[in-house]
Parts: sequence; structure tokens; C-alpha cells
Amino acid sequence: MSADVRPIAESELPDWLRTVNTGFLETAGVTDSDVAQRARHGDLARTQGAFDPGTGGCVATFRSFPQELTVPGGAAVRSSAVTNVTVLPTHRRRGLLTRMMTAELTAARDRGDVLSTLIAAEYPIYGRYGYGPAASVSEWEIDVPRTGLDPRWSAPADGGRIDLVDAAEARRIGPGLHERLRAAIHGAVDRDARWWSLATGAEEISYRPYKERFHAVYRTAAGEVAGLAVYTADGHWTDAKLPKNTVQVKQLLAVTADAERALWHFLCSIDWVARVRTGFRAPDDLVAQLLPDPRAAALVTTADFLWVRVLDVVRALRARTYAVPGVLVLEVTDAAGLADGRYRLDAAKGACERTADPADLRLEVSALGSLYLGDESAVRLAQLGRIAEERPGAVALADAVFRTARRPWCPDVF
Repeated sequence: MSADVRPIAESELPDWLRTVNTGFLETAGVTDSDVAQRARHGDLARTQGAFDPGTGGCVATFRSFPQELTVPGGAAVRSSAVTNVTVLPTHRRRGLLTRMMTAELTAARDRGDVLSTLIAAEYPIYGRYGYGPAASVSEWEIDVPRTGLDPRWSAPADGGRIDLVDAAEARRIGPGLHERLRAAIHGAVDRDARWWSLATGAEEISYRPYKERFHAVYRTAAGEVAGLAVYTADGHWTDAKLPKNTVQVKQLLAVTADAERALWHFLCSIDWVARVRTGFRAPDDLVAQLLPDPRAAALVTTADFLWVRVLDVVRALRARTYAVPGVLVLEVTDAAGLADGRYRLDAAKGACERTADPADLRLEVSALGSLYLGDESAVRLAQLGRIAEERPGAVALADAVFRTARRPWCPDVF
């Protein structure tokens, strides 16, 4: 008998959570508090489980939730965010993920979602379901003594100021600041109240105990909040009893260049700090160039991060803006049958519609997902065999049309 795949009942939530925790190698245990939080904040109609026909136990998990994704031009597009995807090692290769994903993508399209998004823990899994890597992240480690910054730095030179605040104040001002940031950063997603509760310790998950953090707020000369840096320090001392701490940045939000520069300089000026780990930033982040010696910031991580699956091609392509004018006819293939068809994009007008015109380019829906936020190159995808050019010059035009001046960035794991 095959496993029973379906939305779970509330009584099955403890078993479902144990499977999530086991799949992610967190812990085999689940507390009453964890169950109560999930019941309070999750949507059971969008929480799937696979149940073993012999034992009745949950052996695979899948969940989605509503999300808004900022696309090039600043519009917020409705997406279904996929998370908590696990299959126990005892039940792999039985098609459980495929059954759960098929049900979710069909439901998402029926709900009217334009896209589906996820953070891929493993690269090879999600391309076969139509997702493409659409935004990457990078992390730097700053060798503070090498930066060339004046160690006597004490305040921004632009007339602004930096204040240390407590978690409650960060929870108060953070949401508004983030809303301003995500309106300007394509690839960013919305954050709900629970996100801020977890990030500031007002709510806690048993297997991820909250560690107190420092919160630095940048205010302009007029007193307006324009930046927030959240960080921890490791308290490391050498054998010679010399402090040699590493600051780990948990998030740094800045809506102006002055705020961004001031917060990085502040973090590099803290006494006893030898290194600053930046956390995941956009691959073209300015952090290194904001230092007198950019080589002080060594790139330690770069990886794919946010994956996008287009569900409604017309609405997706109408939602974003384009760098240059041009008309392209895209023939999109989709094994799931959700987004396949031929589409005419007029970049100058931001118009897209189904068409019977001859195709300029042929591509799978996963390649369209990679192009969508402007990070990937159509020329590269063509060289990799993921785009076929039917009209000479169409690949070069697509590259110019879809690419963006700055690379997309998703600051959040979900």
C-alpha cells in the first residue's frame, strides 16, 4: 500500500513536528509549546503529511504559506512560499515529495498565486518541479585591523547618530524599516509579526533557544530611523588573555547609503572585535567597497538561495519592469502543465499575453524562474542548453531585457 498523503489534522501536529525535526536533524523531541505555536500560526489546510500505511506514523512533511515577493520595479507579487519539506530516510524514493509538491502547486495556481518560492537545502531536488535559482547570497568576513578605518571612530560623519536599543525597541521600529527596504530591494519578502517575535526573543522555539542580541539603530540628522544592525559576539580571548572577538551580523537593514556605511563602520569600531562576519548579503553588496581597504573583507560564502517557480506567466511578466524596450515571444514548457504556452512580452509597455506568434526563445519554466528577478544571464542559460534561440539576436535581447542593474537579494530564510 502507498502512503496516505493529505493535509494533516490538528491531532496529528505533534507527530508531524517530530518528523520535521528529525528530517532537519534538529531533535527527535517536541514540546507542548512548539505544538501550540504551530497550531496558532500555521494553516493546517496548507500543511501536508505522508503517513505510513503500516504504522500510521508521519514519514514526510510539507507546508506552504502566503508570501509577497518584491520584483524588479518594486511591485509586490503574490507567492506561495514552500517550507518544512522533509522525507524520513526510511521512506525515500517512493514519490512522496512529488505527490505533496504536485498537490501544492496545483492548489497555489487555483488560489491565484503568481509564483511559488523556496530556499533549497539541496540543489538537485527542485528543478524537476519547475523551480529555478533566482537570487544568490554571499557572506564576507572582515579583518577589522586591516580595514584602514580610524579606530577612534565614534559617530557618523553625516550628522546622523547610532544608538543601542533593546529588543522591544527593535521589535517596534524594525517592521516599518523593513517595509521600506523591501519596497526597494527586488528579491526581498514580507515579514509577519511572528517573524519579529522570534527574531527579538518575544517568542522562542525549544530546539533553537534565543541568544540575546545587540541592536544598533541609525537615525538621520532629522531623527528618522534609516538603519538597523542586529549582531552577537562570541566572547573569544586568546591564550595570552587578549580579546579577539568575532561579531556575527544577524541582520543589517539600511534604506540609505549613509545608514549602510555608518552601520558597517560602527560594527568595525567596537572594542575587542577582531573580525566581523556579515551574514548573508546580496552578491554585489557594497560592504567591501565601504572600507578603505576592500581586501579586508574576504568572501567566505557564495551560494544559490531563493528559488522561484512561475505559476502564472502573464501576471508574473506584467508585474515587473524591464531595463530596455524589446518584444520577445517566449515558448515556455512546463511538465506540470501549469505555465506552459507561448507568450508575447512587450518590455516597453510591461505587457504580456498569450500568443500564437512564432517563438523567439524556447525555455523550460525553471529557466524562466532563474531569469525572473534579473540575476541570471540569458546568454549563460543558452550556453548551458537551457534556452533555445529561434530568432537570431533573441538571446542577447532577453539578456538586456531581464537583467537588473543591482542583483536581487532575499535577506530571509523561510
